[in-house]
Amino acid sequence: MYGWMGRILRVNLSEEKISVEPLKEELAKKFLGGNGLAAKILWDEVGREVDPLSPENKLIFASGPLSGTLWPTSGRLHVAAKGPLSNAWGEGNSGGGFAPYMKFAGFDAIIVEGCAKKPVYLHVYDGEAELRDASHLWGKDVWETDTLLREELGRDIHTAIIGPAGENLVRIASIMVDRSNAVSRSGLGCVMGSKKLKAVAVYGSRSIRLHNKYKFYELAVAAHRKMLNHQFAGDVIGYGTTILVDLMNKIARYPTRNFQSGYFEKYERLSAKVLKEKYRTGEVACFGCPYRCKKSHIIRSGKYACDGGHGLEYETLDAYGGRIGNDDVEAIIYANQLTNRLGMDTDNVGGVIGFMTELFEKGIIDEKFTGGIRFRWGDPELLVKMIKMIAYKEGIGKLLAEGTHRVAQKIGGEALKYDMTVKGVDIPAQDGRAQKSMGLSHAVANRGADHLTSAEFLSEVGWPDAIIERFDDIAKKIYGRSIMPEGADRLDPKFKPLMVVESENFAALADSLVVCKFSTHWPPVIYYPDIAKALTYVTGIRFSEEDLRKIGERIYILERCYNLREGYSSKDDRLPERFLKEPAPAGPCKGHVVELDEMLKEYYRLRGYDERGYPSYEKLRSLDLLEVAKELNIT
Repeated sequence: MYGWMGRILRVNLSEEKISVEPLKEELAKKFLGGNGLAAKILWDEVGREVDPLSPENKLIFASGPLSGTLWPTSGRLHVAAKGPLSNAWGEGNSGGGFAPYMKFAGFDAIIVEGCAKKPVYLHVYDGEAELRDASHLWGKDVWETDTLLREELGRDIHTAIIGPAGENLVRIASIMVDRSNAVSRSGLGCVMGSKKLKAVAVYGSRSIRLHNKYKFYELAVAAHRKMLNHQFAGDVIGYGTTILVDLMNKIARYPTRNFQSGYFEKYERLSAKVLKEKYRTGEVACFGCPYRCKKSHIIRSGKYACDGGHGLEYETLDAYGGRIGNDDVEAIIYANQLTNRLGMDTDNVGGVIGFMTELFEKGIIDEKFTGGIRFRWGDPELLVKMIKMIAYKEGIGKLLAEGTHRVAQKIGGEALKYDMTVKGVDIPAQDGRAQKSMGLSHAVANRGADHLTSAEFLSEVGWPDAIIERFDDIAKKIYGRSIMPEGADRLDPKFKPLMVVESENFAALADSLVVCKFSTHWPPVIYYPDIAKALTYVTGIRFSEEDLRKIGERIYILERCYNLREGYSSKDDRLPERFLKEPAPAGPCKGHVVELDEMLKEYYRLRGYDERGYPSYEKLRSLDLLEVAKELNIT
């Protein structure tokens, strides 16, 4: 095979058995890799009766056909399992260099199943793999573990590690890749911990065979140049995602105090400019990326003195900033590195702290319930304390380790109103009242509340040329008119279902390649024609734009059907009432709510869903998913 290595590594921890299986070409053509390959494996092997923390769950590390090549942003890794937060489709995506080196080691994917009798780690290298004792690593944080593994195995390895949070089965635990890149959102670190798998270390020196390497190299160089020449390239290179604090607060899309508002009055203290001028020490690029958006920060003195590592992102600057009313940027830098070392998802940690703080503010809970802890807005010491308590399940941290939704369910009553989750996952750092397509995206995302499942960022900044290029022809076929000017208006719900559907399909394709959405969605540089040529040159299989559109839709619908098999339906495509009934209190979106019912009706029509949220038989047949239709009894 060209592009793919043609081999999948299967590791049964219960039996201490390692085997190699072929990646069938027909499977690769239909699902490519990444989330597509993982979705197919989970559909076939992990059914409704499987508990996410049982040995029967499968944890899948997957690369794609562009991983490890010169294609820009081809260093991403996709990980999937049945998620412990949603009890359904769970996935995470990370930068770094793990996925390329997994391919250089000879494997397109690693499937981990079963549960080890004692802590182990997996070492994968040049076509070989072995399980090693990890008893000396158990209990150590991510950075300590990474250092010890490099001493044992050599410093060229790339690692995927869980910290104490994953070991302690914290449902909001992450897998940390190359120390500071988080596979987060779905609690996959908890799944890894349930298997007593402390780490996976990969290294390889094998080459990836390309069908037409000269044509591909020309195309890849041109793609890099397109990225670097984009008008937003300077901001991304200069600041990474931290630039979004200023931009999102300006449009009141920056969640503040558990989404009571989208505007944080002290946002300037957390700005990209402050971070760069006072704390920046360097920057890191993921494999194959010209943007080097991972910025390193350090605090040299004071109670929060630390090497913050790289990867302080916009999401964390909200989760540990506006979401909990905190303007202490040094506390955020410290808390971010602490969370990374302990192995947790900052969005979900900040989400549960914000939720508890609002309950405390409204008198729904008190110090008796929290074990003497006062939850107050803007308390950096509380933030640091709760991160440790959650990771080690100490005191009230044991309850919070279950995630916001389960905490809300346990408290019940009025607390349910302030549960800012969808499908058990905390809503990330976007207020849907300020961008209607993002409100819809949060409601329908397969892995629970998510912005990257669709990555519909074009209406966020109102890029008319890109919106016309990507959606206008489709809008004219469906509606008989141009998508403009409404498509570029983030506060107008019109055409947003179409933009979300198309963006979801394209995002699913990107996650199967596997490439970063900094190249495909924001800025909008790489699109179907570029990818069709790239895949054709890499694999020798002729892919058309229509082929790729169908692959993206097939993957997205299969993930949806996985949730349907788990008992999800249209009733779960909902947002908290705050977004539907409480008008935004400030900023350009003041007075707006999310018109979810209006958008959802059109979204279902475009997707080919019935009133239950199930795809039609015709839709599944057109996507070559008849086995799915049969199992879901869709006729």
